Amino acid sequence: MAKCAHCGKATTFGNNRPWSKKSTRRTFKPNLQKVSVLEQGKLVKKTLCARCIRTSVKSPV
Repeated sequence: MAKCAHCGKATTFGNNRPWSKKSTRRTFKPNLQKVSVLEQGKLVKKTLCARCIRTSVKSPV
């Protein structure tokens, strides 16, 4: 569910690294937003990451 419909960006995993170097697991979540996009003349609701939204606004389509 938490995946960009255009680029496929999803949650990634890593470690918290405090001063004591004790590692605990954490998640990095992408900035996903629901957007209405024109596809073949129809409005379609998609879940896109912020970077894909910015790129689609910039492209002259």
